[in-house]
Amino acid sequence: MKLTKLSLIAMLLIGSSAFAIENTKVSGDAKFYYGTQDSDASGAPDMFNEDASYANFAARLDLTTDLTKGVSAGVGMQVVTTLGIEHNLMSNTWSSAHTTDDSRGSSYGNEESIDSAMWVDEAWLAGSAFDTTMKIGRQALETPLAFSETWGVDKNTFEAVVLINQSLPDTTLIATYIGKSNGSADNQGTDNITGAAAGYVGANGDFETFGSDGTYAYGIVNNSVEPLVLQAWYYDMQSLAKAYWLQADLKVGGLMLGAQFANTDADSLGDLAAYLSPAVIAGLPGSITDVDDTTMFSAMVGYEFKDVMTVKAAVSSVSDDGTLGMGNTATGAAATIGGQSRMYTENWWNYGNVSAVGSDSYSLTAEGTVGDDITLFAGFYYADIDPDSSSNAVASLEEKEFTQFTVTASKSFGPLDTSLAVIFADADYDESTTTNTDVTTTDIQLYLTYNF
Repeated sequence: MKLTKLSLIAMLLIGSSAFAIENTKVSGDAKFYYGTQDSDASGAPDMFNEDASYANFAARLDLTTDLTKGVSAGVGMQVVTTLGIEHNLMSNTWSSAHTTDDSRGSSYGNEESIDSAMWVDEAWLAGSAFDTTMKIGRQALETPLAFSETWGVDKNTFEAVVLINQSLPDTTLIATYIGKSNGSADNQGTDNITGAAAGYVGANGDFETFGSDGTYAYGIVNNSVEPLVLQAWYYDMQSLAKAYWLQADLKVGGLMLGAQFANTDADSLGDLAAYLSPAVIAGLPGSITDVDDTTMFSAMVGYEFKDVMTVKAAVSSVSDDGTLGMGNTATGAAATIGGQSRMYTENWWNYGNVSAVGSDSYSLTAEGTVGDDITLFAGFYYADIDPDSSSNAVASLEEKEFTQFTVTASKSFGPLDTSLAVIFADADYDESTTTNTDVTTTDIQLYLTYNF
C-alpha cells in the first residue's frame, strides 16, 4: 500500500515515521444502493418514478495499526452522498445522515439539494494484558439491545469503554459503559432527512448522549458445554430503564436450536417522557399514568443441509401490556421502539414490527447456493401486533397485522458484491385504533459493494 493512499486517516494514526507501514492495515468499501417501491396507497407514485425511489452512494475507509506489543489503534471514516441524482433518479436516500442545504428536513424542491455527510465513525485505542482487553473510544458494538446496524449504506457507532476478560475457561466476561451514540434515537436533529430508507444514523453522523444519561452493560458468554453457547446481558440505562437478555444456541451436526428471553423495564413515566421526542409524546394516550415492564420470548429451529441449503423457523411473542419494546436502543424512537432487533423472527426489511409491544410473530426462511455460486434466499414473516391500549403500551399504539415476503439473489465477482432483492409487504391496520389505512408495497432493491 503506497503512503499516498493512506491519506488523512493514516496520518492520524502513524503521525510520522514512528511506526512502520507494515504494521498498518487499510480496508474499506464503496457502495451504490438503489431501491424503488410500488404502493397501493392513495396518490403513491409509480415504481421507478423519481418520487418512488431511494438511492445512495457511500464510501468508507478503515485503518488499524499495532502501536506496541499488546496495544493497537483504529480509525474509520464514512461518507454518504447522492452525487446530485436527487433531481433525476430518486427523491429519497438510504442514509438519514444527510441534511438539506436550507435545513428544511426531507422537504426539498427543484432548487434545493441534499448535502453530503462525512464523519469519523471509529477512533479507538485497545490494549491487552493478562487475559483482559480494554477498548476505549468511538467504535462499533454488538450486544442484543445496543448494536451497530449495517443493513444500509452506513453504520451507527458508539463512544464507549469496553472491558473483555477471558480468564475463566470457555467464558468471556464483558463490561461496557456507552456514553454517546450517533444512532437516530440519540441524534434527533431537525435538519436531517426524515424519510430515509435506512434511517438509523443521526444528522451528519453527530454523536449525542446515549439514552438519557449513558448506559452500563454487562455480559457473559459461555461455551463450556460444546456445542451449546449461553449468553446473558444486563443493561442499566441510567434515568431511563433496566433490561436483561438471556439466550441459548445449540448446533449439533446440521440441527440448530435457539431460545431467547428478555425483559425491559422503564424507570418511570417522567424519565421516559424526558427522553421521548415531542412527536412521540404527543401521540401518547392520556390514560397512561405509569410504566410496566415488557417480556419477550423467542425460539428457533433450523437445519443445515450440507452444500444444499439452510432452513429456519422461528416464533416470538412480546407481552402486550408493557411500555418498551425489544429493538435496538440506539436506533429506536424511545429506547426500544422502531429499531432493528436481534430477535429470531426479525424481518429482512421493515423493522420495528416483531419487536413492538403486543407483537406475536413467526418467520420461515431458506438459503442456499446454486449454479455459479449464486446465493438465493427466501423469507416469509408475519406479525400480529395487538398492544393493550388500556394499560401502558407506548411502544406500539397501533393494532395491525404485518406480512412480508422477501426473495434475494446474491453473487460476488472478486471484490464486487452484488445483490438483488424483491420485498412484498402488507400492513393491515385495525381502523378502530389508528387513522392509518391498509397498504401493500413491493420494493425492488439493487446492492453494489466494492471491497478493498
